[in-house]
Amino acid sequence: MTKSELIQRLADRNPHLFLRDIEKIVDTFFDEITQALVDDDRVELRGFGAFSVKHRAARMGRNPRTGESVHVEAKRLPFFKTGKALREKLNEKKDDLQSPEDPFYNSESE
Repeated sequence: MTKSELIQRLADRNPHLFLRDIEKIVDTFFDEITQALVDDDRVELRGFGAFSVKHRAARMGRNPRTGESVHVEAKRLPFFKTGKALREKLNEKKDDLQSPEDPFYNSESE
């Protein structure tokens, strides 16, 4: 789902709100999460998950093309850990999911 699809789905479910207001809400939501991560804070949405920042130390890497050693700078990376409710929802048993008997799951190829 793209950001514009999210906005449209929210607009469809909330016809009493203007589309421009929904866009502002979604933009503000993402901006606040982004700013919290920039400030090295953790953002936890109970049941959904938590956004945090992982710190990677500087290291010596290798250029895969030439094999030459290169210095890789230290960096901060966004990290998302799913919440329990989201994991449970994703792993619910449903009839429309493919069964293990499906040829896709069969490791023996013909």
